[in-house]
Amino acid sequence: MHNKIKGKSFISYMMKRLFFFISIIALLLSACSDNDSFSTDASYRLTFSADTVRLDTLFSTVPSSTYTFWVFNKNANGVRIRTARLERGNQSGFRVNVDGVYLNPVATDFELREGDSLRVFVEVTTHENLAADPQLVEDNLLFTLESGVEQRINLRTYSWDAQKIESLQVAGDMTIVSDRPVVVYGTGIEVAKTATLTIKNTTLYFHGNAGIHVEGQLIAENSLFRGDRLDHMFSYLPYDRVSGQWKGISVAVKAPGCTLTDCEIHSAYTGLSCDSTTVTLTNTVIHNCRGFGLYAHDSEVSVTNCQMSNTLNDCLTLLGGTAKVDQTTLAQFYPFSAPRGAALRFAHTKQDVQLTCTNTLVTGYDADVVFGGVNEDGKPGYTFQNCILRTTEVTDETLFKDIIWEKSSDEIQGSKHFVLFDDDKLCYDFSIKEDSPAYEYSIGRKNNSADKEKNN
Repeated sequence: MHNKIKGKSFISYMMKRLFFFISIIALLLSACSDNDSFSTDASYRLTFSADTVRLDTLFSTVPSSTYTFWVFNKNANGVRIRTARLERGNQSGFRVNVDGVYLNPVATDFELREGDSLRVFVEVTTHENLAADPQLVEDNLLFTLESGVEQRINLRTYSWDAQKIESLQVAGDMTIVSDRPVVVYGTGIEVAKTATLTIKNTTLYFHGNAGIHVEGQLIAENSLFRGDRLDHMFSYLPYDRVSGQWKGISVAVKAPGCTLTDCEIHSAYTGLSCDSTTVTLTNTVIHNCRGFGLYAHDSEVSVTNCQMSNTLNDCLTLLGGTAKVDQTTLAQFYPFSAPRGAALRFAHTKQDVQLTCTNTLVTGYDADVVFGGVNEDGKPGYTFQNCILRTTEVTDETLFKDIIWEKSSDEIQGSKHFVLFDDDKLCYDFSIKEDSPAYEYSIGRKNNSADKEKNN
């Protein structure tokens, strides 16, 4: 019994001491709080990290990314914010969270002590504007202080009405023509064996893993295929310059084929892949892919006046089949990975490969960007004429006629051939400069800028 009494006394003693220390801390905190001074001086102002919040262009009815800015109190005393509200209420589509509190459409009673700050988050989902071009959407975020002073931050974005497609099954012949952007969701577009999909004068924006899978035939003219992100990763870097934004175009085994004229495919996984079919590309750009540019297996390929550039794997892969490449730029300067594929790779499969390459520039970062070999019977299945090749020199003039063998010691080589090459901002124009030795065969070539960003 005596031990039990001693144990209870010890516990009681410790509880009293703990209560004493908690009381002291509470008094100290209370004293600090009592010393906080809040002013209604009308000369006091909030300071903002930005006076205007500019959101990237976005498609109407599609939520934006979240943007943020800071509100600072740099005055000698604390200030109280009586209300924070949007000038247009809920009409503009902006959503604002101030220090963890959503405006609905008003939030009240924020305290901002001397030297303190609070963070504001801004999102927007705009309404359709029934216009062909992007339209300005703006609102003002109003802070009213306890003194009655009102301060504002301008919120603005551009909203673009778009036609939306989700998991489209093309069972019969169809034509897509649109002066508005077409945003593709879900699995993308699938073209049945008996169908032909024609796309003209249209920009298609593909979301996530959406792409085009062709069992039948695809014909595209003057069209752009890209990802649907219009915002920026950094202030200088649009997401559209980041590879792998969408799935790409695939043409199935023994499909009737694919014909692209005056088109651009960029920032996909693999730009265009095909197997045992026919592909014809004219005045077409395939740029900035996380996989291959054009991957052709046992296919009949024609590439004329085109550009294939900056891919993690090969810019152009030809495995078996026949291929004619003329007046084309193959430029392997993929910036996101040092181990990267070739500019041009060709090899036989069960079928021989037959490659004819004329008037073409093949270059890149590496000392050798051309890889190929003989067919199964030991005979070469290729000829090059009037080309610039960044590879080891070959002296066989029956296979290589009028070739400039590019070396890293050449005055103009690699990126120096091109009008614009900014690998810091990932901004490129692969048009040939006039002082490049490749310019002679490029005269009259379409301006194959990989940074055109049509309709954006």
